[in-house]
Amino acid sequence: MAFTLWNLFEASILCLNAICILHEERFLSKIGWSSKSPTIQGFGENPSAKSQILNLIHSIRTVARIPLIFLNILTIIIKLILG
Repeated sequence: MAFTLWNLFEASILCLNAICILHEERFLSKIGWSSKSPTIQGFGENPSAKSQILNLIHSIRTVARIPLIFLNILTIIIKLILG
């Protein structure tokens, strides 16, 4: 099986799906990565890597939710047709 652009597209869809279905209270809070955990940060300080990753996860969940539904539908239809 060759590594194609379609395989890369499917892998990115799977990763986006995994990020979008993460439940903060069930999975992220167990390792201390909940958005409700206190992060004290002063004015002008660079955010930590942990807060940047949490912000990225939250942003992906917010922005990619609706387009991801259509991309999943498109992927399923193409898989059914080309099989």
